[in-house]
Amino acid sequence: MKQLYIKQKVFSLNEKFTVKNQEEKDVYYVEGSFMRIPKTFSIKDAKGEEVAIITKKTLSFLPKFFVEVNGQEVLAIKKGLSFFKARYTIDAAGIEVRGNWWDMNFQVYQHGEIIGKVSKEWFTWGDSYKVQVVNEEMETSLIALVVAIDCVKADEKGAASASSFTN
Repeated sequence: MKQLYIKQKVFSLNEKFTVKNQEEKDVYYVEGSFMRIPKTFSIKDAKGEEVAIITKKTLSFLPKFFVEVNGQEVLAIKKGLSFFKARYTIDAAGIEVRGNWWDMNFQVYQHGEIIGKVSKEWFTWGDSYKVQVVNEEMETSLIALVVAIDCVKADEKGAASASSFTN
């Protein structure tokens, strides 16, 4: 089983971070579109080729994030209406997330077969996640899913802090 590590740089204005393997070598590069609309995150492999993109849909009533891997949309994360707390759903053909994905501790299944596990690493500076890849064919999709969920969480945090300034 392959293990990858995602460590975001705290206070990074240009929204760049890397995904490392067990030998601490960079295997993916993630770059956000700082101050651009629509908000996107591009994921590139070690050769510098774009393998996935996450896009926040801007003109919708509730936030939606779309994930494309190798030019095909593989999943969407959508916020649902709720009075007490944020509720999000992940829509993906054949992909199911089980566990507490909001706290970054979950398993990912495709057609009932486990393809990966994600866990938050504690006692680190910034957000760090360990991604265990069971099915290596789905590696890029797993990385894109983790980055997309983290993007949703950051967006939710930003919306909550913005609303506290207006009250």
